[in-house]
Amino acid sequence: MTGTWSLLRLVLRRDRLLMPLWIICLAIAPMGYLSSIEAAYPDAAARQHFYDLNASSATFVVRNGPLYGSSVGNLLAWQCGFVPVVVGLIALLTVVRHTRTEEEAGRRELTGATVVGRHAGLAAAVLASCGASLVYGILVGLGVGAQGVPFAGAFALGLGFSLAGWVFAGMGAVAAQLTWGASGARGVGIGVLVLAFLLRAAGDSGSAGWLAWLSPIGWAHRMRPFAGEQWWVLLLALFATGLLVVLAVALSARRDLGAALLPARLRRSGARASLRSPLALAWRLQRGTLLVWTVCLALGGLLMGGVGKNVAEMMRDNQAVADVFSRVGGGGAVTDAYLAGTMTLFGLAAAGYAIQATLKLRAEEAAGRAEPVLATAVGRTGWALAHLTFALLGSAFLLAVTGLATGSAYGAPLVPAALAQLPAVWVLAGLSALLIGLVPRFAAAAWGLLGAFLLLSLVGTALRWNDVVLGISPFQHLARLPGGTFSVAPVVWLVAIAAVAGIGGLAALRRRDMPVG
Repeated sequence: MTGTWSLLRLVLRRDRLLMPLWIICLAIAPMGYLSSIEAAYPDAAARQHFYDLNASSATFVVRNGPLYGSSVGNLLAWQCGFVPVVVGLIALLTVVRHTRTEEEAGRRELTGATVVGRHAGLAAAVLASCGASLVYGILVGLGVGAQGVPFAGAFALGLGFSLAGWVFAGMGAVAAQLTWGASGARGVGIGVLVLAFLLRAAGDSGSAGWLAWLSPIGWAHRMRPFAGEQWWVLLLALFATGLLVVLAVALSARRDLGAALLPARLRRSGARASLRSPLALAWRLQRGTLLVWTVCLALGGLLMGGVGKNVAEMMRDNQAVADVFSRVGGGGAVTDAYLAGTMTLFGLAAAGYAIQATLKLRAEEAAGRAEPVLATAVGRTGWALAHLTFALLGSAFLLAVTGLATGSAYGAPLVPAALAQLPAVWVLAGLSALLIGLVPRFAAAAWGLLGAFLLLSLVGTALRWNDVVLGISPFQHLARLPGGTFSVAPVVWLVAIAAVAGIGGLAALRRRDMPVG
């Protein structure tokens, strides 16, 4: 473990922008939810009505977990039911980024040549990820508790989020030892995360409640914030995290640097003719990511579409809640407002894919794989456009599939409503390309833009922030479909902004040095 603290400082330095950004943005969300709940359900009768409608609804339980009571704190904990999944994903990706990605890029070998122990890098990555999760949980506890709810429940809520981050940080450490590359490690880790969510959903919505105890996501709910807190669940999470880290260290000791424990699949000795173009290579690199996003958003669409059938009943006797949905989703009927807000949420998710697909350019450059490709007859513009094609068309495909899945579950055509989010998604893809061209070291700041737009579109709208501030998000300028009025002018402006940003990024990419470390 020699050199662990030095490498920890290096990890924190490299994540000095990204880590505080996700902690602060995610910490603000529960506070915004609490304010909106207090405004929508000002008395015990309204909260009890909400509880009676949703506590036994399988669709709502699958999405957010069990609802333990009708107090403001209970409703807040239920509303934040998906947050442990997000925190677990961030923790997992953080560990993979600072372990397997570093190894794949060759930087792990350079640091290992100094006075650094074999497992110091792994320990530093896990400590940074777990520490960030703990800081996030404490901030949630302080922020929520300061708004008048019991501090015990507030800290149980925040530490429940933290425990999900701890366990999946350990899972990321194990996944990093198994596969030959960072993408494979991310795939294994995300697969386990999805399995954990499904186990939690199956346990909470069915008679086999014990299944939820097999899931770290289920443990976060079993903390029971504001409903008789079960603090001993934290010990279970700490034990599981320690076990996973010990397993990761043992696996790391059994493999060579750059190798993996899972055998690699044998490939052809020569490339197929279909792989001999920049677009074909981009498809080979992007197809796995596109498949994962498609499956996840399609499942989300089926879930949200099923919820839509119960929205009208839930809002029938609560005008305040109907007003909140109308502000988020636009005018028209309550169900239309709900579906429009859902389409905005899916648009933000598709923007996440567009950013990831665009940042693949930077990942290939940083890993040293772009130079051999550009040493051939392939130009920089053609290479970059091949990846941007998937950022643009792949996001359109995602939204179409999501709209189809949501409409199938709800019983109405929603593909046009989903595709209405596309111009804003393209703006984020264009801005990502601009960052890669101008300031490649800070290309990951594109995720910060997405976090800011997410905060404005969801929390800011519900809390009635100033229109000028809300207008920073491109998603605020789109038609709220279904139920809203479509306008061509915002679409033209947003597409023009995306095009200018993308062209500017390509022009800067052609003129700067490559690679930039």
